Amino acid sequence: MKKIQIERKRINQLAAIVMIVILAACSAGNAENDNKAKEAQLKAYKQEVHDLEMKIAALEKELKAGVKVDKVQVVLHELKTQKFEHFIDVTGSVEADQEVNVSPEASGKILEITVKEGQRVRKGAVLAVLNSETIDRNIDEVEISLELAKTTFDRQKNLWEQNIGSELQFLQAKSTKEALEKQLESLKAQKDLSVIKAPVDGTIDIIYQKQGQIASAQMPFAKLVNIQKIKVYADVAESYLTKIREGDDVLISFPAIGRDRKTEVLMIGNYIDPNNRTFRIRMDLQNQDKLIKPNMDAVVTLRDYVADEAIVIPSLLIKEDFKGTYTFVAEADGGKLRARKVYVETGVTDNNMTEVRSGLKAGEQVIAEGFSQVVDGSLLQAN
Repeated sequence: MKKIQIERKRINQLAAIVMIVILAACSAGNAENDNKAKEAQLKAYKQEVHDLEMKIAALEKELKAGVKVDKVQVVLHELKTQKFEHFIDVTGSVEADQEVNVSPEASGKILEITVKEGQRVRKGAVLAVLNSETIDRNIDEVEISLELAKTTFDRQKNLWEQNIGSELQFLQAKSTKEALEKQLESLKAQKDLSVIKAPVDGTIDIIYQKQGQIASAQMPFAKLVNIQKIKVYADVAESYLTKIREGDDVLISFPAIGRDRKTEVLMIGNYIDPNNRTFRIRMDLQNQDKLIKPNMDAVVTLRDYVADEAIVIPSLLIKEDFKGTYTFVAEADGGKLRARKVYVETGVTDNNMTEVRSGLKAGEQVIAEGFSQVVDGSLLQAN
């Protein structure tokens, strides 16, 4: 091939000389002797051009007859339809299933705190006791008065049943007894308010007050949390609203503890935040080991696209020119394997793999390695 190129270069040089000679002959018409000499030289040059053309033709014939053309070494991959999914990651936040600030319903001095921070308690457990001396004295007084009222009522009732005594006396005794019973019930209810109890099962996270301080309904006494079950919230861009459904599988990662958990979308919010154009989703997780803590960062991985039978190739095999996006496939051509440039329509990309929506079909052989060394029509050697 190099030899042919040299010969062609010589032809071009000779052609240029011939043109110069012709021009010179035209401009020197009065020098007859010079013209004859130049005509002879022109004839010699033409003969030399003819000889070179014959040599080129012979070399080209030799190449076609037996010169071996190197094949490009490639690795092929047969295309098959497969399930293809695309995922997005959004930031999530963790909240306890139950997080309660516990306050007394009545004011009073804290006489006793019966729990410690970190202690697990059941619903209804006593957390602290407030001073209730005044209520206790009132209860004692009412109980004494009630005993007397009951005795008086029983006596008046017996007399009334024997038609002895007046109806007014009987009704007065009954009214007095019932009023004292209601008063005693009210006082006992007030006494119950002086005992701070756990409203739910959980763990005492923080005790805000100390023994001897005054507790009131306006000031929390302790924080009670239950993290055996947690809630994970995530804000998702509104463009994904039609792509995510309740019940979709979700992978939640917690980088701080190196844990991944699988669950599903429990709830999709009905409100778009006007500030960031997102909607909220919620997932629930069991957290028996209590490693996941409220306010911990989470990464929520959601699937926003799936194709059950897709043609998928590595993204690096896809190239682009002024006509569009293309890749190379291998095809049999008269007993030889050649590269063919195929223009394709691509879909979504995930994890360095791209869906091809048109241009390729199952069973075709795509060039997976060595593609950077081929052009359309290259002879191939598949490894």
